Amino acid sequence: MIGNGNTHYIGKAVVKYVRMSPRKVRYVIKPLRHKTVAEALVLLSIMNRRAVKTINKAIASAFANAKQKDATLTEAQAVIGHLTADGGPMWKRSRAAAFGRAVPIHKRISHITVLLDRTNGRTPRDLPPPAQKAQRMPQQQPVAAASAKKPAVTLKSKLFTRRKAA
Repeated sequence: MIGNGNTHYIGKAVVKYVRMSPRKVRYVIKPLRHKTVAEALVLLSIMNRRAVKTINKAIASAFANAKQKDATLTEAQAVIGHLTADGGPMWKRSRAAAFGRAVPIHKRISHITVLLDRTNGRTPRDLPPPAQKAQRMPQQQPVAAASAKKPAVTLKSKLFTRRKAA
């Protein structure tokens, strides 16, 4: 068991101190979540981003770690259960600016984590969706009260209406 106490993962790989911004790595990671390893590797092969090479290695390493436990495991049976790019320490530099000033430059570093789960014969679409934050539903007004209101006069309607000639 890898991960937190209530989740069973079959493989794990962590790549630390990758000299790429976590935001740019997340751009590549987002479409890969909850896909099989085979689908993820195909998606990575058609992406044209610098982070692809590192993420490809991380997924391959997690799959190799899972295959050490179960030699019969295939790429179609392993699903990417957890994939994150977290920020690491920053390299702080400064750059000369106008009027003798110096402006800071933050060279960001990423930590990439891949956790694999088993599909158990289910397709990735059948797997439960990731937990999302509860969204508040807007309160609806009664129909009679909504129809009684006058239409709002907007600034645009005030500015762009023609005045009648006197």
